[in-house]
Amino acid sequence: MQPFHINRRHFLKGATASLLLSTLGAKALDFIDPTKSYNVGLIGAGWYGKSDLFRLIQVSPVNVVALCDVDKNMLAGAAEMVSKRQRSGAKPKLYTDYRKMLAENKLDIVLIGTPDHWHALNMIEAVKAGAHVYVQKPISVDVLEGEAMLAAARKYNRVVQVGTQRKSTPHLIEAKKNIVDAGLLGKISHVEMCCYYHMRNNGNPPVQAVPDFLDYEMWTGPAPLRPYDGLPHQRWWRTFTEYGNGIMGDMCVHMFDTVRWMLQLGWPKRISSTGGIYVQKEGKSNIADTQTAIFEYDNLNCVWQHRTWGTPTDPKYPWAFTLYGEKGTLKASTMAYDFIPQGKGEPIHKDVVFEKEKYPEDVTEPQIELNAAPATRLHMLDFLKAIETGSRPVADIEEGHISTASCILANLSMKTGRPLVYDPEKRIIVGDREATGLLQRPYRKPWEHPFNLRS
Repeated sequence: MQPFHINRRHFLKGATASLLLSTLGAKALDFIDPTKSYNVGLIGAGWYGKSDLFRLIQVSPVNVVALCDVDKNMLAGAAEMVSKRQRSGAKPKLYTDYRKMLAENKLDIVLIGTPDHWHALNMIEAVKAGAHVYVQKPISVDVLEGEAMLAAARKYNRVVQVGTQRKSTPHLIEAKKNIVDAGLLGKISHVEMCCYYHMRNNGNPPVQAVPDFLDYEMWTGPAPLRPYDGLPHQRWWRTFTEYGNGIMGDMCVHMFDTVRWMLQLGWPKRISSTGGIYVQKEGKSNIADTQTAIFEYDNLNCVWQHRTWGTPTDPKYPWAFTLYGEKGTLKASTMAYDFIPQGKGEPIHKDVVFEKEKYPEDVTEPQIELNAAPATRLHMLDFLKAIETGSRPVADIEEGHISTASCILANLSMKTGRPLVYDPEKRIIVGDREATGLLQRPYRKPWEHPFNLRS
């Protein structure tokens, strides 16, 4: 059993704490009550669901009472790991249907780590049940799902934090404060964002029998039912548009959300995108292997590019964003940032903060992203602060919706072959009836789209 780590006096000694305090205020840790235990449930007990849960366990004495997953083997393994990590040592109750888990337990917090096509239904049912929610990005697979999620969060007055934890990444918080907000870049009139990871699974596995331990019907849920060709977990499902929005929805959403936070940007005025499967045509994958998108603002374009083949433009920043200002340039990623001044001035470099000494269990945790762990811990602390104070978290559902929907709209622009202007008040694509019809995906019966069920 791992110890509960948050001790206010010791926490204040860390580099992460100083950044937290500068972001949330001098009394930011006063809301943490080491005697208070939230009842927590997790929907989606795979890779990142467990990772998020373990980061929460590290910063708060939570009681993990229930886990839900449609893969019984994954569920049993997660329960064993949780029992060793939470301080009570108790094994949580196990469920294969999230609706039953929510009905049978009074949960204060629900974490959602399911594939993207499940996020909307999971989140809305959780807030209806009275829980505050931490939902992974992207929040939805279509724009109107996101609108329904935002409406539900506000209707039931629940805190919903989105897993866009770049806003809680220590070196990026520092870059925003000391580079962007301090005016070292001057006027910023161009942004570039990119991902050049070779992360597009593109195999040709044969159709096979569904294993007894997996409820594939429930895994598929409201999405189209593809012939079963192996366990979809972690990477395989992301290669299909049936369940997500490709590299745009998976990776651009992080960088675009960070840029919007740094520059205080809202909805783009117009979005355009081109791309497709240009190189990797041999496999089953139907997501774009090459794509460029432009998110337009007044006197500012935010340009995204991804390729799942070839080499990155800058090997040091294969997944990153670059802010171009009249006084200098800021390049940043999950691993580092570099400020390059125009003319006089000293370059500034900062690397990611690791906390392996403080949290030694990180080092042995399977599949952990060590560079993201400090950010997720801060993100969880911000989530808890919002719950305790009734405030909006740094990655509030509305901000997550704007970033997610913008990426979805980029894909719709690529599909229709024309720029799109979204009106979030009327929930239409201005002057484009065909594109407006694409804002909502059809659901597989008997599941019903949450936008149709709003009351």
